[in-house]
Amino acid sequence: MLPDECSIIHVDMDAFYASVEQRDRPQLRGHPVIVGGLGPRGVVSTCSYEARPFGVRSAMPMAQARRLCPDGVYLPPDFARYEEASEQVFKVFHEATPLVEGLSLDEAFLDVTASLRLLGSVETIAGRIKLAIHERTRLNASVGMGPNKLLAKLASEMSKPDGLRRITAEHAARDLAPLPVGRLWTVGKVTEQALHRLGIRTIGELAASDTARLASALGRQVEALQALARGEDDRDVEPAQAEQSIGSEHTFDVDLAELAMAEAWLLRHCERIAARARQRGLEGRTVTVKLREPPFVTHSRQGQLRVPSASASELYELARGLLNAWWKAQSRPRLRLLGVSLSGFAAQRQQDLFDSAPERRVTDQVQDRINARFGSGSLVRAGVLRTQEQD
Repeated sequence: MLPDECSIIHVDMDAFYASVEQRDRPQLRGHPVIVGGLGPRGVVSTCSYEARPFGVRSAMPMAQARRLCPDGVYLPPDFARYEEASEQVFKVFHEATPLVEGLSLDEAFLDVTASLRLLGSVETIAGRIKLAIHERTRLNASVGMGPNKLLAKLASEMSKPDGLRRITAEHAARDLAPLPVGRLWTVGKVTEQALHRLGIRTIGELAASDTARLASALGRQVEALQALARGEDDRDVEPAQAEQSIGSEHTFDVDLAELAMAEAWLLRHCERIAARARQRGLEGRTVTVKLREPPFVTHSRQGQLRVPSASASELYELARGLLNAWWKAQSRPRLRLLGVSLSGFAAQRQQDLFDSAPERRVTDQVQDRINARFGSGSLVRAGVLRTQEQD
C-alpha cells in the first residue's frame, strides 16, 4: 500500500431480511423466501438467493413476484428483528474503526486506514469483520476492499454472495473495464441510456472514449465520470451524525376508517420507537404524527412533551391527542398511512425521587427485558394486539 493510500472496506449483508428469516426459521432454509408488503400495493423488500433464479428482485411489485414464483414463502417484514441484527453487525464495525458510514441497516463503508498499524493488513481486518459477523449473527456478509469507496463497493458486489475481495489501485482499470457502465456510482438510467446511444456499454469503453465527444452528449459530468471509470474516487467515509429522529410508519393495504384501529397502530408505533430510543440511551421531546389520506395527501401534527422521554405510554398519550384532533376535523377520515416519530433528543436522565410516572418506566424496562430474552414483540401492550391481525 502506498503511504498516502486509504484502505476502505465496504460490507453488504447478503439478502439481509430474508437471511434473518431463514436463520430464525430453519424450515425456510433452501426455499425461496420473499419479504415485503403482502397486500395489493406491496413491493418486494428483499428475497433469498433461492428466489432469484425465478426472476424475483427487490422493488418488484409483490403481485409480479407471486406470478414468477408461486411456490415461494411470502413474509411481511419484521423491522424490529432486522434492527436487532443490524445493531450487532454495526457493533463489529465500530470495533475495527470509528470511521463507519452506514448506508442502511445492512450496508456500510469503513475507513480502516488508521487501524492497519494496530490490527494488521486490510485483508486481515476485513476477514475478521466477516468472521465476527457470522459468529455473532449467523448471517453472511460480502466484503469488499479498495483504496476508495467506489472500488470497495464494486469489490463487494463482485464477491456476492458470501465473498471477500480486494481491488487495488494498480489493478482497478483492469478489473473495472468489463463491467457495465451502469455499475458506476452516479450513473443512473438516463446517463446509462445516453452512453448506450454513443455505443459505450462497459466501464472500459467509457474510460477510453474521447472526452470531447462525450461532452457533447453528457455535458460537464464527463470528466468526473471518466475519473470514476479509471477507478478514481475522492469521497471520504463520513461517520454517521447524531441521530435526528426515530420513526415508525405503516402503509395499509385497505384504507383505515376506524379510529380505534388507528389508535392501536399508533400505540404499536410508539412502543417500537420508544424501545429503539431506550436502546440508544436517548429521550426525545418532540412527537410527530404522520397521516396520509388516499391517494397521497400527507399531513403532519406535532407536539412537545413536558420533559424528554422514552416512555411508550408518554409518547402515545401525546400522539393520540394529535391523532384525535386531526380525526375529528375530517368529514370522512381515511388513512392510507400512519406513522410516528420522536426527535429533540437528549441523553437519558437519571431517575429521581420526584419522577412523576415511575410505574410507566418500570413497565418499559420489564417489556425490554422480556423482548430481549424471547424476541422482539414477545410482550406488547394489549392495545397493540388488534394490529397483529392485519400483518
